Amino acid sequence: MLAGFLLALREGLEAALIISIVLGMLRKMNRYDRVPVVWLGVGVAALLSVAAAIILGVVGAEFEGAAEQVFEGVTMLFAAAVLTWMIFWMQKQGRQIQKGLEADVREALSGGQTLALFSVAFFAVLREGIELALFLTAVNFSAPAVGGEAPILGWLGGVLGLIAAAVIGWLLYESAIKLNLRRFFQFTSILLILFAAGLVGHAIHEFNELGWIPAITEHVYDLNPIVPETTTAGQFLKALFGYNGNPSLTEMLGYLGYFVVVWGLARFFNRQSAAKSVAAA
Repeated sequence: MLAGFLLALREGLEAALIISIVLGMLRKMNRYDRVPVVWLGVGVAALLSVAAAIILGVVGAEFEGAAEQVFEGVTMLFAAAVLTWMIFWMQKQGRQIQKGLEADVREALSGGQTLALFSVAFFAVLREGIELALFLTAVNFSAPAVGGEAPILGWLGGVLGLIAAAVIGWLLYESAIKLNLRRFFQFTSILLILFAAGLVGHAIHEFNELGWIPAITEHVYDLNPIVPETTTAGQFLKALFGYNGNPSLTEMLGYLGYFVVVWGLARFFNRQSAAKSVAAA
């Protein structure tokens, strides 16, 4: 549930920030007549995102046996790749996103382009919504249901995260709070890198069972006597950080390899971005 909440909060807040910037520009330019166009874009994108989540869930439920393992493994790898791209994209674009959006809104209003204004809101929400649908599907795969409850909790966490993101976005729009967005995205990026590493590890585990990737060593260690995967703590660690009490060697190498490479690149690009900001100041 916490993994779903965190992912939805992060994705939802990114979309909420974009929408709040667009609405703030319209308010500043006294163009309240265009506000319904923005909300129409948000609504259509939200409906398509929900449809994508349903389709992913239905398609996943259709597979059984080896086909199910292939679908789950590929989905988790794809989710990890998209998540990685999202982290780096936000690091690169975060500082210029407001200026770019304001320019897009001005251009749309000056040219009377209703479709262009609709598109700004539509694609902002659709991108985050499709990504979130994929991530929540992967969350449900990485935390198998116990009594059929885990998928429900995963989606519930997602809904709660979106509600929290909407509230924070509204408060930011009304200037009721001051949130250090740079620190927020840095902190959540660390958690998301760990989550994505867990997805990579889970995908390799599925491919180990299929025989596509050799385990080399079946169980490098066994922590299940200490923290069983079936307990609440084990399920929490499994869903959020990809915990496996007895991983294979290739699963462990995949997890650690992904984390070291992505963490190192994230720190490198963050230092470069900070250096450019200081030089420009």
